[in-house]
Amino acid sequence: MSWILDGQRVKATYCGIPVVGVVTNSRVKYGGEVQYTVELDTPVQLPWSVGELREVLLINRSELVE
Repeated sequence: MSWILDGQRVKATYCGIPVVGVVTNSRVKYGGEVQYTVELDTPVQLPWSVGELREVLLINRSELVE
């Protein structure tokens, strides 16, 4: 399996919150870890940003569920 997932639908857990979305960008971070820019199907509100919905998140490969 390639590490490039651009255009694919993924499920992940971001800081304990389950999210689903489409990968719009794949990159290798300094140090070798892979990170994805994910446009979410449903915006989420993070506990530390009350009143602000997030539509795009940066997800590390280690946080992917599917």
